[in-house]
Amino acid sequence: MRRAAVWLVWLCCVLPAASQAGVFDDEEARKQIRELRAELTQTLDTLRQRVDLAAKNQLEFANQGEAMRADIARLTGQIEVLLHGLETAQKRQQDFYVDLDNRLRKLESAPPPTAQPATAPPAADPQAQMREYEAALGLFRSGQFKEAQAALESFIATHPQASLLPNATYWLGASLFQQRQFARAAETYGKIPASWPNDPKAPDALLARANALTEARDNAGAQQTLRQLVEQYPASSAATTARARLKPAPALQKKR
Repeated sequence: MRRAAVWLVWLCCVLPAASQAGVFDDEEARKQIRELRAELTQTLDTLRQRVDLAAKNQLEFANQGEAMRADIARLTGQIEVLLHGLETAQKRQQDFYVDLDNRLRKLESAPPPTAQPATAPPAADPQAQMREYEAALGLFRSGQFKEAQAALESFIATHPQASLLPNATYWLGASLFQQRQFARAAETYGKIPASWPNDPKAPDALLARANALTEARDNAGAQQTLRQLVEQYPASSAATTARARLKPAPALQKKR
């Protein structure tokens, strides 16, 4: 009886302790699960923030790339204006002296004046043509490309024999290019080497035509134009640029 009483007391002590241990272990497991859930939620939030940030950065990069593309096109036009400004001034001075010399020669060798028919067309005035051309070019310089296009088209139609016709045609192509009318720009640039192959503008016009064809997604036409430029004007600076663009990119060496 005494031994049975001892066992009974021992069971009364052990069973509550085991029950409390089980409760404790279950509560600890729940605590760990809550902590894991909280950590998982925080991790998911962090990942979502990173994905959102990456998407935002990608959009910003795309916008910046488009803005840089527009700036490059605008600056290209301005650089061309500056590069050809001196050439235009020299050509204007040369035309003035040639016109003056021709008039003096005509005066020296002309017979006594006779009455001119009332329907005789007026003689071309190089100075008036130059002022009209400069006005159109001024519109281009100020970024008024649509107005410059109209003024240059009017100049070409009004003065089909003007010495500045190659220049006017070149800047008409540039005005169309700035308005993203790439196909028309390429066609206009192509008229210069076709009609005035010996004009100083011809090599630059072919290079500009290749650029316009590239923008128009006509890569085959652009490559053909670059080859034509190298073949017809091998000593020009434009041909140097064309050779660099025609050279195939070096093959990447495979890592061993």
